[in-house]
Parts: sequence; C-alpha cells; structure tokens
Amino acid sequence: MILSEQEIVRRNALTELYQLGINPYPQEGYPVNATTNRILEHFDHKPEEFQSVSIAGRIMSRRIMGAASFMELQDSAGRIQVYFKRDDICPGEDKTLYNTVVKRLLDIGDIIGVSGFVFRTQMGEITIHVQSMKVLAKSLRPLPIVKEKEGQVYDAFTDPEQRYRMRYVDLIVNPQVRETFVKRTKTINAMRQFFNVQGYLEVETPILQPIPGGAAARPFITHHNALDIPLYLRIANELYLKRLIVGGFDGVYEFAKDFRNEGMDRTHNPEFTVMEIYVAYKDYKWMMDFTEEMLERVVKEVTGGTSVTVNGIEIDFKRPFKRIAILDAIKEHTGFDLHGMDEKELADVCRKLEIEVDASMGKGKLIDAIFGEKCEHHYIQPTFIIDYPVEMSPLCKRHRDNPELTERFELMINGKEIANAYTELNDPIDQRNRFEEQLRLSERGDDEAMFIDYDFLRALEFGMPPTSGMGIGIDRLVMLLTNQASIQEVLFFPQMRPEKFRKPFSPQELIEKGVSEAWAEHLVKAGYSSAEEVLNEKPQLLQQKMNGYRKKNKLELPALQMEEIELWQSSLKTHLGGE
Repeated sequence: MILSEQEIVRRNALTELYQLGINPYPQEGYPVNATTNRILEHFDHKPEEFQSVSIAGRIMSRRIMGAASFMELQDSAGRIQVYFKRDDICPGEDKTLYNTVVKRLLDIGDIIGVSGFVFRTQMGEITIHVQSMKVLAKSLRPLPIVKEKEGQVYDAFTDPEQRYRMRYVDLIVNPQVRETFVKRTKTINAMRQFFNVQGYLEVETPILQPIPGGAAARPFITHHNALDIPLYLRIANELYLKRLIVGGFDGVYEFAKDFRNEGMDRTHNPEFTVMEIYVAYKDYKWMMDFTEEMLERVVKEVTGGTSVTVNGIEIDFKRPFKRIAILDAIKEHTGFDLHGMDEKELADVCRKLEIEVDASMGKGKLIDAIFGEKCEHHYIQPTFIIDYPVEMSPLCKRHRDNPELTERFELMINGKEIANAYTELNDPIDQRNRFEEQLRLSERGDDEAMFIDYDFLRALEFGMPPTSGMGIGIDRLVMLLTNQASIQEVLFFPQMRPEKFRKPFSPQELIEKGVSEAWAEHLVKAGYSSAEEVLNEKPQLLQQKMNGYRKKNKLELPALQMEEIELWQSSLKTHLGGE
C-alpha cells in the first residue's frame, strides 16, 4: 500500500501511542452525558447543569499553543470548542498526556472523549474546559479540510464522484448533507405515523420473486442454486400486498426496496424506495383525498409549513390539489385529441410530435411517451393526472363511466411522477385478459411487459374486496422536500461503477528491474506507484525529489547521484521493453 506523507506521520503517531501504553482503539465504551447542541442551546439558561459534562466526538480543528490549546469537537449534533490546559489534564509531574499526546500525536479526524465543565471564553464562545481526555479512535487518513475566510469557502469537499463513493467523509465535513438524511427519516416516520393512526398494518413481502409483477419494468435476474430456478428482484410489491387484502386485512402498507434493471440518471437509481398502501372498500377518489391529507401533514412535520422551495419556485402542498384527465392534459399541451385513436393513429401523432416509436410499442406506451415528453414537465404544483386509458394500466379497474379508461391517478409535482394509484382491478376474468394482452406485447419485443402471475389470478378468484392502492416514490419526495436535483443526493450509497483499486506496488518489483535495494523502498514511500513512473520521470526531477525526501526523513544514505539514476532508468527500460 502506497502511503502519503500525512498517512505515514499518522501511523508513526499510532505506534508512539502504543509505546506510551495508550490503546488508540479501546474496547470499553465511553460515558457520554451531553451533546453539543444541548450545551449550546441551554448553557446560558441553566449553567449549573453543565459543570460536569462528558462528550465524545471527532477533532475538526486544532490551535496548539504553549501550556493551553483549543480544539473543535464534532459529535452527531454539531460542533463545540474545547479548551485544554496542561496542568488541568496533567495535575502531577508527568505532562506526557498534554505535551506529547494532545500537542503532537492527536490529529484532525481523531475521535476523543473529554470530560470537564462549560464556560464562556473572553471572546464569548461557549467552551468545554477539559479536565480529562481519552483517545477513542486514531484516524489514519487525513480529512479534506474545508476552510472559510471572510465568508469564502476554500477546499470544500464537493466533487460528486468522491462524495457519493465516500459518503462517510461527506457526512463528516458537509453538515448540510446530514440534514438531508435527517429529513428523509422524518418523512418516512411521518408517513408511518399517519398510516398507523388509521389502523393500517405495516407488513413485509418477498424481495426475491418467481415472477416480477406489479409494474412494467425490466427486472434483475438471479438464480437459486438449491431450487435450480431463476428468481427476480422485485420491481414492485403490489401483487403480494393485494394477496393480503384477499386474506382479510383491511389496510396494509410497506416501505419497500424495489429494483429495476434500467437506465440511471438524476431521478433514477436501479435500487429505490417506495411506499405502497392498499385499503379495502375504497376507490381512487378516496385515495386522492387520502394522499392530499397525508402529504400536507408530512410536509408540515418535516418543514414546519405546507410549502417548499425547489429551484427558486415555491411548491405548495396545501389541499386540494388540481385534477385533470390525462387525455385532456395531452390535448391542452399538444393540440391532439387522442380519444378513440387506434395504435396506428397514435404512432402517427408521435411522429408528428417528433417522438421516437418502434414496433414493440402498444397503445399504452405510445400515450405514455406523448404525455412524458410533451406534458409532464408542465405540472410543477401538485396535480393529479387521472383516468388513464385501459392499455396503460393492466392492474387497474375500468372507469365506472367509460370502459375505455381506468380509475387511476398519477400525482405530478415539479414535473415528475411522485405517486401512482388505482381503484384496483378485482375481476379475475378481466385481469386474466389484461395479463394475456401484456404477454402479446412481450412477444412483440416489449421487455417491460408484465408476466402472467397465475397464483395472483387464483387469489383473485377467491375474491378480493373493492380496494384502492397507492405507491409513492420516497426518493423523489425527499428530493422535493430537501431541494435536491439529483436522486444520488438523497441516497446514502447510490449505485456507481465499481472503484478500481490499484494493485499494491512492491519495492521488490523495482529491485528485480535494476533499482538499488537501498533506494527501492524509499521510492515507493515517496509516492512512485509503478516501475513505469520511475522510468518516465525526468532524471533531474527524480534526483531533486529523492534527495529532498532523504533530507526530510534523515536517511543514512549518500546523496543520490545522476549517474545512479541513469543506470536505474537504463535497466528499467530494458526490463519494460522501452525504446
């Protein structure tokens, strides 16, 4: 493993701590009786309560002076200044804990526990006067330090690739990121509380399924060795939840991880979180009212009001939401009236609107493409798009007033679908016909068409009461409530390409190719990660770097001469086949 200069210094400090008899990774816990936010919020009102506090956290800054020093400590609630005075933490003759450990062996990023009393400094800053200190975890890698001067931020940890791969670092140095995920948890908790008050039951359904049902999407496929069968990561949990309604539950819901083997962009991740709820003896009109009430309450819980600001636009979740039929929406935004059109006519409309079509697209997909490309982005304020054509909704009951439509709504907010709901289809014969139509689309090449779930059909034949179901995308909802433009910002660990780790470079590789044994190890420690790097370095620069390294580390080696470098590079060229 190639170590940077700072990593070498930290490992040397680790060794020295052990030599002093200090275990930098102790087994026992540390007693904590306060948090930074509680101290900062309540000290001025009740100072007497903070004369014996014990907190633990990560060192985020250090100001080392003579017999006294300041540090900034960060726990899960925030940051607070701590003050070390040599004679207070080392009351006896031995001052090692302060002079060696605090001043020299502790680094930014280390986790420590401190006990003492709270006071205000002459500058007015609430501070903990440390009376005892314990090392809890030595940090072997330096944190990216965010500096601020005169309102300007420098060296911020902002590169998305790094932030998403090293979310643990992102959470340490960017406190606003932590707040996003706190709001995510509050959102889920508020929804769960709302459902529980109604008496609905939270349940769990299978993630590995023999048939990927409940949505039109491409699944991930795996194999079960013992049963020797293919299994699919679920694309939806709908069909299993409706089986529970058949079984006699009046209302069930699940916060589920679903998986779809499709594209990735700012609003799609292959693994995502949805909440689905099914309530017996209800229809989609009831579900619209229910969804409005739930979202208004959730937004109040999370933000304190009924509106949020997204990209400078205020979005208001106060009831009631606008409602418009999908074909009316298409007519309003394109001028085309799709009522009564067949597949060929719809394809012609798509071409006129410059929307790509292919032979696998049935009526449902053609209408969906028109709405998605020409209408969806217009709906910024919460709007229910209702009454979808039958071809778009194979699990949805036909409309009571028009059998060509279904009783379905999608909730659009900020130009994106947030929720999808039906008056559920409970006619087993109609459901079988719809599944068979999906099978015909699959045979035409539509790899998102649904499978026929014969067990679900059998369940319906036992009788499912009138039911309404609704699914809501948790990730997209949290994006709205936290004003995030990318789904990766609301997932702790978004999907990414695997990181490529370079194979550790051994000094032996240099020795075998002609580099002197005395210098090979130091070339690696100085940062050279391959024989090619040593070969391709300019001789003068290589000499300058290594003699600087020799001087800094006080190596008992004679200064590196140009002749020796030329011999190395000549030998390396021979071994590596260079010109």
